[in-house]
Amino acid sequence: MIQNVKKSAQDKMEKALKALSDDLKKVRTGRAQASMLDNIRVNYYGTPSPLSQVASISTPDAKSFLIAPWEASILKEIEQSIVKSDLGLAPMNDGKVIRLRVPDLTEERRKELAKQVKKIAEDSRVAVRMSRRDANDEVKKALKEKSISEDENKKMEAEIQKMTDEYIKKIDAMAEEKEKSIMTI
Repeated sequence: MIQNVKKSAQDKMEKALKALSDDLKKVRTGRAQASMLDNIRVNYYGTPSPLSQVASISTPDAKSFLIAPWEASILKEIEQSIVKSDLGLAPMNDGKVIRLRVPDLTEERRKELAKQVKKIAEDSRVAVRMSRRDANDEVKKALKEKSISEDENKKMEAEIQKMTDEYIKKIDAMAEEKEKSIMTI
């Protein structure tokens, strides 16, 4: 039962780490990364489909995208989807492919993005701490029901705290790496 509590807490912490990773991919740096276009949905024969499923996305250099649709007929749909997205990128359509240029970030915008990264990281830390709290509550409940001893209670709380500290370190490292890539000119 106690191992289930620990496993459950670890699963929740792992989910928080995965969510952080996904959220950080959405934060734009000054470089072209295919993950920036993950949220764009294209109307493909009446069905909203991810851009990566209807076109080939490549980054010929660090500041641009080259989007080559599988079918030339959906070029306009892709262009409209990019314009509607909140990325702020202007598509250039040459009839066969779409080119996107990633504008340089201003110093002010870099600082805003760094703050956004810190907030996302803090939200993840809170999720990890809540997982710790839930696990500790379960352990205390088991102690009250006399299904574990006082020593087992202390040991489990220490293990849960150690696991929490490890996940917080991972979150801090991911956030620091993203901040560094944002602030790099």
